Amino acid sequence: MSSVQQFAADLKAGQSIFTHWCGIPHPSIAGLLAREPGFGAVVVDLQHNPADFAMALQAIPLVAAAGKPCVVRIPVGEFQTASRLLDAGASGIIAPMINSVEDARRFVEFTKFPPLGGRSWGPVGALALTGLAPTEYFRTANDFSVTFAMIETREALDAIDDILAVDGIDGIFIGPSDLSIGLSGGTVLDPLSPAVDAALDHAGARARAAGKFAGAYTGTGERAADNVRRGFGFVAIGSDTAFLKAGAAALRKGAG
Repeated sequence: MSSVQQFAADLKAGQSIFTHWCGIPHPSIAGLLAREPGFGAVVVDLQHNPADFAMALQAIPLVAAAGKPCVVRIPVGEFQTASRLLDAGASGIIAPMINSVEDARRFVEFTKFPPLGGRSWGPVGALALTGLAPTEYFRTANDFSVTFAMIETREALDAIDDILAVDGIDGIFIGPSDLSIGLSGGTVLDPLSPAVDAALDHAGARARAAGKFAGAYTGTGERAADNVRRGFGFVAIGSDTAFLKAGAAALRKGAG
């Protein structure tokens, strides 16, 4: 089984997958981090970072060469980009600001082949990375191309059961910073707030009840471990820039 397919298989098996979060606009960063032990995936973030579509196209095969799946967060509403990234061999797509059933259905339309969605045919890179024949890829891709709907507003949290019920949405992914803003009425930025903790518990429980995956961004190893204890199977520990700063600080400290 290829690394492209392995991501969904590991999630279905109940494994805890820790991931890097990459936004530095050079594919070598994602390829380098993919080789770090203890991490099961790499996320390339196209929403809030300088990384762009061209960088993601180059990063996907580098991550695959390390035997890891590459997941990509697309910019808000750019569902057509999700199709192109899956064609290139991404194992999954994280779509931000999925606030309604209508948003979720639109996301599925671009990420799942008929009859489930309307994704058009052309997975040139994905065929090369998976080694599958075209007919086999078409038959199985809906099962291993994982779709995460981000839950990061009060509106999305209120609609979480309906979003999870959309056929073709494989899971949810919590954005704790935006969620803290939404839950506070736009007055507080605190991804560690009690309100966010309660939302994590609720969202995780609803995902499990629906038989779907739950993921979240954390930012620290301790918070990542806490989210795993809450039942989240796909957890981002931190970003490439955070790793760079932490490594620099640790080396400088060692120098005395």
